[in-house]
Amino acid sequence: MTGIRVGTDADEQAPERSPGSRSRDALRAAQMYYLQDLTMNAIARELRTSRSTVSRLLSMARETGLVQIQVNNPSERAPALEQQIRRRFAVEAHVVPVADSVNDSEVLDRVAIQAARTITPLVDSNAIIGVAWGSTLSAVSHHLTRKQTHDSTFVQLNGAGNTQTTGITYASEILRRFGQAYGARVEQFPVPAFFDHAETKTAMWEERSVRRILDLQRRMTMAIFGVGSIGAGVPSHVYSGGYLDREDLETLDRDEVVGDVATMFFRADGSHRDILLNRRSTGPDLDVLSRVRRRICVVSGESKIDGLRGALAAGLATDLILDEGSARRLLHT
Repeated sequence: MTGIRVGTDADEQAPERSPGSRSRDALRAAQMYYLQDLTMNAIARELRTSRSTVSRLLSMARETGLVQIQVNNPSERAPALEQQIRRRFAVEAHVVPVADSVNDSEVLDRVAIQAARTITPLVDSNAIIGVAWGSTLSAVSHHLTRKQTHDSTFVQLNGAGNTQTTGITYASEILRRFGQAYGARVEQFPVPAFFDHAETKTAMWEERSVRRILDLQRRMTMAIFGVGSIGAGVPSHVYSGGYLDREDLETLDRDEVVGDVATMFFRADGSHRDILLNRRSTGPDLDVLSRVRRRICVVSGESKIDGLRGALAAGLATDLILDEGSARRLLHT
């Protein structure tokens, strides 16, 4: 069953609209098309414009959040893959249908679109939402639709600097898109992804400016993240962006690491406490993360399945959004 919600001028969740007739026309076109079942030709006649203009107005209504389309899947009628994942891993699953012939980049884009549409209804006012940076979340951030919230905050989950760059531009752009989409504050975490020495991290974590961010993370009501993997078809940014040197990668191999969430690493069985590189990582303690009420994990590409299995074993996700091929492999390998 598909539900379609069209905003009105008095709707507190509709985005702020710029002055002018185009926004008003987009709203009128959406109301006539979705609520009155008028054809685009009929709307064009009423608005005294062309059919192609009506099409653009309807696209504008969807992109700006005037129209929110939600597909409701009651559990008894949910697709088989989603039902199986829910039963086996105790997570709310959203499987994105994708043909086997589609390349990795297109799969990522389709998963990102679904993730953005799934996330928007879950974002509320007075929320503190943690966001990890990475290739997957960057893609998701480009597809967010606007929804006005009040007194909400998006906080960066892990530092982004390395020996080649501060990482501030890359991470801040992802956070900016989330904040802009929902009218929320943004709190960056301007520290490296990994400290050179664990002792440096221990000292920094005592600084008041850092403790303020850590306190926000501890009070999160939602966290949104992907799963990092070395061999992914679309390489995880932490592995391809100069964050880890050869010695780091050898250490991860010795520790039998299969993946990471927000630069915190884990093994296939979900264990993580004695992994050496986690002592230098600026990501959230995975025990803290696993206590956040809503934890949305977005995964694209079958090559991330080992990492995803480890994340699920660690209990890091309450909601999982993934492509169809990955869903099949998760269940059958």
